[in-house]
Amino acid sequence: MTRLNNLDSELAQELGDFPEDDLDVIFTPKECRTLQPSMPEDGVELDSHVRDCVHTYLREWLIVNRKNQGNPDTCSLKNKGSRKDFHKTLQKQTFESETLDSSDANFQVGPRHVQVLPEEASRTTLASCDFDLRSLQPDPRLENLLRQLSTEEFERQNEEARRTNRHAELLALYPSVEEEDAVEIRPVPDRPKEHLGNRILVKLQTLKFDIEIEPLFACIALYDIKERKKISENFHCDLNPDSLRGFLRSHTPSVDLSSQARSAVFSVTYPSSDIYLVIKIEKVLQQGEIGDCAEPYTVLKESEAGKTKEKIEKLKAQAESFCQRLGKYRMPFAWIPISLTNFFNLSTLERDIAEAEGLNGRSSADKRTALLQVRRPSERSLSSEDNYPVSNFKTTSLTLSTFFKQEGDRLSDEDLFKFLADFKRSSSLQRRIKTLPGTLKLEISPAPENLGYCLTPELLPVKPFTENRSRPHKEILEFPIREVYVPHTIYRNLLYVYPRRLNFANRPASARNITIKIQFMCGEDPSCAMPVIFGKSSGPEFVQEIHTAVTYHNKSPDFYEEVKIKLPAKLTEKHHLLFTFYHISCQPKQGASVETLVGYSWLPILLNDRLQTGHYCLPVALDKLPSHYSIHSPEKVPCQTPPIKWVEGHKGVFNIEVQAVSSVHTQDNHLEKFFTLCHSLESQVTFPIRLMDQKITEAALEHELKLSIICLNSSRLEPLVLFLHLVLDKLFQLAVQPMVIAGQTANFSQFAFESVVAIVNSLHNSKDLSKDQHGRNCLLASYIYYVFRLPDPQREVVKPGAGSSAILTESRYYTFGRTSAASVGSKLLQSRVISCSNPDITVTQAATDEEVKNIMSSKPVDHSSSRMSFYVEGTKDMQSACSSPRPSNKKHFHEELALQMVVSTGMVRESVFKYAWFFFELLIKSMAQYVHNIEKQDNPRRSRFSDRFKDDITTIVSVVTSEIAALLVKPQKESDQAEKINISLAFFLYDLLSLMDRGFVFNLIKHYCNQLSNKLNSLSTLISMRLEFLRILCSHEHYLNLNLFFMTSVSAPPSPSPSLSSQNSSSCSSFQDQKIAGMFDLSAEYRQQHFLTGLLFTELAAALDADSEGISKVQRKAVNAVLSLLSSHDLDPRCSKKEMKIKIAALYLPLVGIILDSLPQLHDFTISDARSGKGRTGNSEEEQESAGAINQNVALAIAGNQFNLRSSGVSLVSLPYRQSATLGPDTTRNLLICFLWVMKNADQNLIQKWIADLPSMQLNRILDLLFICVSCFEYKGKQSSDKVSTQALQKSRDVKARLEEALLRGEGARGEMMKRCRIPAGNDRPAGLNENLRWRKEQTQWRQANERQDKTKAELDQEALISGNLATEANLIILDMQENIIQASFAAECRDNLLGGVLKVLVNSLGCDQSTTYLTHCFATLRALIAKFGDFLFEEEVEQCADLCQRVLHHCSSSMDVTRTQACATLYLLMRYSFSSTSNFARVKMQVTMSLASLVGKSPEFNEEFLRRSLRTILAYAEEDVVMQATPFPVQVEELLCNLNSILSDTVKMREFQEDPEMLMDLMYRIAKGYQTSPDLRLTWLQNMAEKHTKRKCYTEAAMCLVHAAALVAEYLSMLEDRNYLPVGSVTFQNISSNVLEESAVSDDVLSPDEDGICSGRYFSESGLVGLLEQAAELFSTAGLYETVNEVYKIVIPVLEAHRDFRKLTLTHSKLQKAFDSIINKGQKRIFGTYFRVGFYGSKFGDLDEQEFVYKEPAITKLPEISHRLEGFYGQCFGEDAVEVIKDSAPVDKRKLDPSKAYIQITFVEPYFDEYEMKDRVTYYEKNFNLCRFMYTTPFTMDGRPRGELSEQYKRNTILTTMHAFPYIKTRINVIQKEEFILTPIEVAIEDMRKKTQELTAATNQEPPDAKMLQMVLQGSVGATVNQGPLEVAQVFLAEIPADPKLYRHHNKLRLCFKEFIMRCGEAVEKNKRLITADQREYQLELRKNYGKLKESLRPMIERKIPELYKPVVKVHSTRESFRNHSFRKCDGQTSSQST
Repeated sequence: MTRLNNLDSELAQELGDFPEDDLDVIFTPKECRTLQPSMPEDGVELDSHVRDCVHTYLREWLIVNRKNQGNPDTCSLKNKGSRKDFHKTLQKQTFESETLDSSDANFQVGPRHVQVLPEEASRTTLASCDFDLRSLQPDPRLENLLRQLSTEEFERQNEEARRTNRHAELLALYPSVEEEDAVEIRPVPDRPKEHLGNRILVKLQTLKFDIEIEPLFACIALYDIKERKKISENFHCDLNPDSLRGFLRSHTPSVDLSSQARSAVFSVTYPSSDIYLVIKIEKVLQQGEIGDCAEPYTVLKESEAGKTKEKIEKLKAQAESFCQRLGKYRMPFAWIPISLTNFFNLSTLERDIAEAEGLNGRSSADKRTALLQVRRPSERSLSSEDNYPVSNFKTTSLTLSTFFKQEGDRLSDEDLFKFLADFKRSSSLQRRIKTLPGTLKLEISPAPENLGYCLTPELLPVKPFTENRSRPHKEILEFPIREVYVPHTIYRNLLYVYPRRLNFANRPASARNITIKIQFMCGEDPSCAMPVIFGKSSGPEFVQEIHTAVTYHNKSPDFYEEVKIKLPAKLTEKHHLLFTFYHISCQPKQGASVETLVGYSWLPILLNDRLQTGHYCLPVALDKLPSHYSIHSPEKVPCQTPPIKWVEGHKGVFNIEVQAVSSVHTQDNHLEKFFTLCHSLESQVTFPIRLMDQKITEAALEHELKLSIICLNSSRLEPLVLFLHLVLDKLFQLAVQPMVIAGQTANFSQFAFESVVAIVNSLHNSKDLSKDQHGRNCLLASYIYYVFRLPDPQREVVKPGAGSSAILTESRYYTFGRTSAASVGSKLLQSRVISCSNPDITVTQAATDEEVKNIMSSKPVDHSSSRMSFYVEGTKDMQSACSSPRPSNKKHFHEELALQMVVSTGMVRESVFKYAWFFFELLIKSMAQYVHNIEKQDNPRRSRFSDRFKDDITTIVSVVTSEIAALLVKPQKESDQAEKINISLAFFLYDLLSLMDRGFVFNLIKHYCNQLSNKLNSLSTLISMRLEFLRILCSHEHYLNLNLFFMTSVSAPPSPSPSLSSQNSSSCSSFQDQKIAGMFDLSAEYRQQHFLTGLLFTELAAALDADSEGISKVQRKAVNAVLSLLSSHDLDPRCSKKEMKIKIAALYLPLVGIILDSLPQLHDFTISDARSGKGRTGNSEEEQESAGAINQNVALAIAGNQFNLRSSGVSLVSLPYRQSATLGPDTTRNLLICFLWVMKNADQNLIQKWIADLPSMQLNRILDLLFICVSCFEYKGKQSSDKVSTQALQKSRDVKARLEEALLRGEGARGEMMKRCRIPAGNDRPAGLNENLRWRKEQTQWRQANERQDKTKAELDQEALISGNLATEANLIILDMQENIIQASFAAECRDNLLGGVLKVLVNSLGCDQSTTYLTHCFATLRALIAKFGDFLFEEEVEQCADLCQRVLHHCSSSMDVTRTQACATLYLLMRYSFSSTSNFARVKMQVTMSLASLVGKSPEFNEEFLRRSLRTILAYAEEDVVMQATPFPVQVEELLCNLNSILSDTVKMREFQEDPEMLMDLMYRIAKGYQTSPDLRLTWLQNMAEKHTKRKCYTEAAMCLVHAAALVAEYLSMLEDRNYLPVGSVTFQNISSNVLEESAVSDDVLSPDEDGICSGRYFSESGLVGLLEQAAELFSTAGLYETVNEVYKIVIPVLEAHRDFRKLTLTHSKLQKAFDSIINKGQKRIFGTYFRVGFYGSKFGDLDEQEFVYKEPAITKLPEISHRLEGFYGQCFGEDAVEVIKDSAPVDKRKLDPSKAYIQITFVEPYFDEYEMKDRVTYYEKNFNLCRFMYTTPFTMDGRPRGELSEQYKRNTILTTMHAFPYIKTRINVIQKEEFILTPIEVAIEDMRKKTQELTAATNQEPPDAKMLQMVLQGSVGATVNQGPLEVAQVFLAEIPADPKLYRHHNKLRLCFKEFIMRCGEAVEKNKRLITADQREYQLELRKNYGKLKESLRPMIERKIPELYKPVVKVHSTRESFRNHSFRKCDGQTSSQST
């Protein structure tokens, strides 16, 4: 490595220059729950097994720790703990959006005056400057704005200001990577500890019966009735008052404190609703049955006086005498059950169990953490349900008043379970069993974590133990119903004895009241009874004997006694249980003793050296037992002399059960055998040894031990888990322990290894054991982490052969490690250069490994000579070692383990690699201990481990890698397995970096990467695997040193070969420059120097470059890996120095290159945000609803992207562009924050040098990137749930303008790039792309909403604070970057195309929601730019100038003073420089005016008050500007401001109409009209209108506004140049709408398009025209007017053809195809508008009075809806009482109206066409488009009623003509003409009959036929009961020929109508016949009959002709007055229109 300069080496050291040893081996004492650990009794020589157990339970944990655990993980702010105070260090950033108060003063509600706007008002009347600016007070000015400063000085000051008060750690502000994307970490396993279930504390408070006459004793236990099992030991409790306790004084010599407990802690591992707490109550034995003894309790009451009192006293005296005589015997008395259901959260239990099942399988990390907080399932790997807590129920006090009496013949547990089952079903128990009244009070609560003063089941005090001499609590041991898989960690050795039943029925003697005395004997002498039996309540802790309760006069009693015994640690054959049976005489007889001996029985504790447990049925001996009886079991006693007399001739009559709870006795044959054999090896034993019932000689020992090792795994899982730590310790001991048995060397290592593998396999496969998120079995993980330690290098054990007397003095130690390896591993090892696995080949030459050389440090690798398993001491004398191998007596565990892994085969090998994590962690821990033990600190890492060990490691890594590759090709389950193995391997290498030579480990990593890529085809899987692997390695705490980060920067040696990129960059002037450019590329040299980072970047680049299935997940992973790394540096206190950061950032420079390359794939936030109301969560409802319906491009159009310019006509290929899938928004954001981090922390000089040398194309890329960054890190506002503020936020964004930026990038590189990346060549991507985009957005919205629900206000504020700071910091970094670009490019004179780019970014950032801090700096930079490049800005960057004006103006209306001050200064400077460069600032004037117009139109809560103040401030600047006073400038400024002020006045009017959409539109329409002479402004207002319409979902009108705008543009384009492919002004647009002609240009003399500032907007260009039209087409398409879409594209296509823009043409034609498809598919189903005539009457309406309009409402609007809307709105204006809706459509008589009221008349109208028009209007669309005439009819009679008899019913048809044709640019149009005509009754009848006939025809000819419809129409026509039906009409009008000849023709017409009608009826009846079902036959007959009748009735009238009409034709000169001819024509037109 080259010499480092001083600074570098200092820094490297500070970062903790690689400490020689990272790993620290520490011993931590085991935490013990009790004050003293549980130990065997003192002074006993323990046998080796017990000794080992106790040793295992007591020894400390051995933990291998990383010394620098101050690594990023732990100090990281990511763990929310430390993050909680982090926000306190932040400054609050102020955002205008959050200060806006939605209840702005200017929104006035309540009555207000409504004015109408006359259509033709000229601009001047409106804009009279009705508000004097000078009356306002200006804001404070920036004092040095007008001072003349050099630009350099100005820039320097700006930079200084920007640099102060910045946040040092960018990523501390950034939300941490999501759980699922975080780098994998190995969770620290839980410490093995004693298992405790759900703990319940039960406190007994009182136990009383109605009379208190004798002491009572309670005994409590838990029972599970479903499992029929007692699930806890007994708790004995004495609640007697002292007076009663005194009765027994003679029987209780001492009372220990522990026996006075009245509260117990029960533990329940598997809660269920079947658990009962049963309290049994006993009393002192007395004469009589239980029932007799209980009698007084049921009859007497303490409270009663007199006789009762005497009785009670008598009973008391009686009880006292019994107590004195029989005090040590008890009798059963009563019991009481309590269900514990309510104390377990069972409702959730069921559900949770299901979840837990999933959890024990592959649980997701977060689910697991949630559970870990509840109770750590891994420390007690129980079956699944265990993981669920008892609900934290409240402490409950219970008072029970009924006890059940015990039945003497039903005392067994079996009986109890029956009782409980009955009790659970109902309380029916009470009917069958006698009850006793009494009181039991107890309190049940969850046991607190640390309960003071508590004793364990062994009576050891638990911490914290307060000696306050009150009663202690007792922990009660649980007997779980199922296995509990938790390894033993404490010494526990208890025996429980349960006498069950005794059968003396056939024994003649008088044994009736039987008790059994139970003793634990250590010999046969009576004095050998050991005090190891736990005492009951109020007595000594330990007793020597215990008596069972007596059932009175019962020869075969049941017992329920539980005898708890503390087993001695060392058991011998002499230990046994002795049972002595007595008859107790209850009546005192003279001289007779109380006890009469009845018999004996016994049970030896050991059988064949094993503890005896289980059920026994023992015989009972009648006489004294012979000596040595205890050696045999009573069933097998050999014949004695004299013979023993047995009850019932040696039959078993005494049933007993013995259970042990022991952490010493395994109670499993396989384990027992294994331990016994191991100990026989370790300690000196005499052979043959006895094992169970077999004898083992020394010769057979090896064989037997091997067998027992193999059988270990056959033992039951529970004992195996319980003794897991000891079993594994022993196996590892055997693996390395040198054994010489009978003179032969025994090698167990392979067997031991295979057994470990089998155990690991079965533990992983067990369903009942939990695993962590990496699938590691929790028990094994904690074993390795805490328990495992290198097997002690014990003295070697030599078992001399029987005959040989010579003990070998020289130690012998052989193993045959590898002899088998040659064959087994041959395939495996072929991959090595030299086979060093075969002991027959001795290799002495050293092979150098080329690859190692290439990685950082080259070193020759020697392979030590031969491969037997002896250790060569000393490394110096290699050669001599080879010639005389001298075996040493050490065999290292890590070497042995690695060897066994390499040579394993078959199933073993499969399991080894499947659960590789276990063996890897074993290796690491053993290596760490090895290094720690040999303390080779001075030895270089390289020689710590032997070369063949390294070879083994290489092989293992290589095999595991190929295993991973093999699994990945298989189905899902296998590939999940592969992921886990991959992670294990990564952690293994991660650990090796801390132990072995790093060059060696790097080589392994490299091999891994190469090997994987050779084997895998799927790119995404490959990258994903390698990424996961690298992320783990990169999370190493010395990651930076591993990467030699200090070798970066310019001081690094020049690269020997310049990287490719640097050769390409033409501008490089010198070698140094090449080097700088090269630093930003991922060069081969970089990868060599910075190995891990190089690999990571390679993967990142590959992931971003790929475009295969499922790659997006991988990309996210790759980006997050880099992000996590950067976060860890930011949060690492070692990296906080600035110099250090610069060094680290230099390491990440190639990231910049990678990000720039992936530019086209980034998610473009500018678009998606605008789509969704800038991604706000609180979108207003309209927007959200519409999102579903709008096709994506329309959505873009609507959002105000002025025209959806995906590409403009000119196609400049400026960037080599690669097509790839776009990244998701989250991934993009993470990638961009990385970019900003590098830019923030890298050396700024270096960046400037780099920028100076970049070609402009690359610079443009950087600007594009910054542009996206701005939108990406925009502040999103508080995620508050209150709707108001979010809407306010949303409104304050002017979305439209941002979109213009994004999409109308003139010809800039970014525009081109956007166009190309949006529409990849050759496939129709855009649509899909955008849908994708919408989907994502909705998804993120859902997420945000979800996350937001349960946050408190404080949390929200804190989040807002942090995200505000992030937004500010990110934007400031972007600003710094732009300054760098400006300075660098200014120096390089290539600023022409850059300035535009920089401005775009600045303008974009001004359009986002920014903090005042940022805005201050941004405006300062802007002013510097204006000062520096002013002239250029105004000449070239016209578009930018417009945008800039709009943004600055927007900020001039800000409510924040700071922002306003800055914005005013900037705007003034802009004008000033513009003036000085052209001495006339017409262009800026124009831009500002337009900007204001568009601002006003768009932003509803825009505050004109602030803007006025800003205008006043600018005026003040102009007046104070001394330099400019001599010029016309101040006057021009004042003129401009006055104009702006007048526009503002319009706005105020608009504000008034905010609630009245029609009025608002009228006003906007009129403002737009006022700008007829100023095309730019008119265009702006038309766009404003379009936007408003879109918001109201009036898409047709919005489209029309854009068509008008396009026509306007067309007019001016045709004035400028005559191109035949362009439209000829507005005439061309006539097909779209006849209204467009309004846009035809005002005569040329008024306007010349060449004048400066006129028509200079971006739309006045061909691409602008196309854009407007395309957007209009999208809107038409949304509105369903597909025919119009075609018309619009007819104008667009020639332009596109002329531009040869084939991609656009493809798109256009595909849209046309869609439109035509829609016409075909939807056809008649489309519904267009509904029209209403609305008339206003009353002076309240002001100018609206007597005005009539036609309103266009959305389709299917009903009359009540519009009526309600208008009534509601005007009711608000004038007060609800003042407004009235006129219900009919008759003409309104003004005189009859109340002058104080406002009247609205609303009538439904239909489009009306003349007959000739109908010929052209064929389709449904044509009948609904371009409408300007409407008709409504009003029925009336001559006497004023609306309706009357047929003969007097007239109709008035009214036809209205509107000023413009619908659809227009607004939704209501004035009525300009009204004509009426009247139909006489007969004409009305003709019209009705025609209608009926048409209906019939339609129903008959309908395809497919609709029977219901047909029958409905028929019923109305021929039904007998139809009122005013056809028959009645005929009878009124056709019965006789009219007298008036004028009516002849009508009569005849009606007759013909009927003729046709009856014919159609006939057809319909026939048709119906064909359609009906069988059940409708009668109905059909009825119809037919009615039809016949009708036909008959009508026939005479139809056949009668009027003779006069059929005379020869004579010219008639009469004039008809009753009707006008054309009325018929109209009617016909109307009827025929319906028939078509």
